[in-house]
Amino acid sequence: MTRYIFAFLVGIIGCPTVAQTPTADVTCDDSARLERMLSTVMRAERRAFGLRGPETLLEVWIDPRTQDWTLVQTYTNGTSCIIAMGEHWEELTPAPA
Repeated sequence: MTRYIFAFLVGIIGCPTVAQTPTADVTCDDSARLERMLSTVMRAERRAFGLRGPETLLEVWIDPRTQDWTLVQTYTNGTSCIIAMGEHWEELTPAPA
């Protein structure tokens, strides 16, 4: 019996795990083409952006119907990459001054 349990455990430990993410890899494309895809196909709107460095801009795209979000990194060379996606985006309102 212990031999079967040992074989079972070795089999489970040896199996690779697969991450369940919307994008398994970073997806890059021409900035204009990626922007058209986000706005027309995914119906997302650019809601926020900020500089990451002198040649990199981070953008947050939100689908207002579903609150799905996409984080895009845009480079000065005309390339943009989807680096993260998720669900249930919620914007916080600032506290009163």
